[in-house]
Amino acid sequence: MAENKTQPTDVPVEEFLTAVEHPVRRADGFELLEMMREITGQEPYMYGESIVGFGSYHYKYDTGREGDAPAVGFSPRKGNLVLYGLTEGPAADKLLPDLGKHKTSVACLYVNKLGDVDRDVLAELIRFGYHHVMTEIHRP
Repeated sequence: MAENKTQPTDVPVEEFLTAVEHPVRRADGFELLEMMREITGQEPYMYGESIVGFGSYHYKYDTGREGDAPAVGFSPRKGNLVLYGLTEGPAADKLLPDLGKHKTSVACLYVNKLGDVDRDVLAELIRFGYHHVMTEIHRP
């Protein structure tokens, strides 16, 4: 089976965030960096070219594909902020209605800017998402 294309890199996270062109996304990226660092107790790392990750878990699909991915993370993309690992677990369904303006997909949470969401609710989503991945999905 082919190796996964998205892997951790040695690119410094601050260097990546400093290069984000959109000033609001850049500022939101630095705020998320500190928020996720504090909540998870983990140091950030770049996962691929554009994802800032915290923690790590190993996954294995029924197809046999397996790899490692961040427990939680974010990417300040051109169109919006994409947050990973926050929509999993039983707490997400209870918290998302109070978050503010957002969209979700199968595994991602999308916000235009942090100013559109309740920071306390976002912090809880990070906390519960990280805990869910590290205790329910990743069992050492």
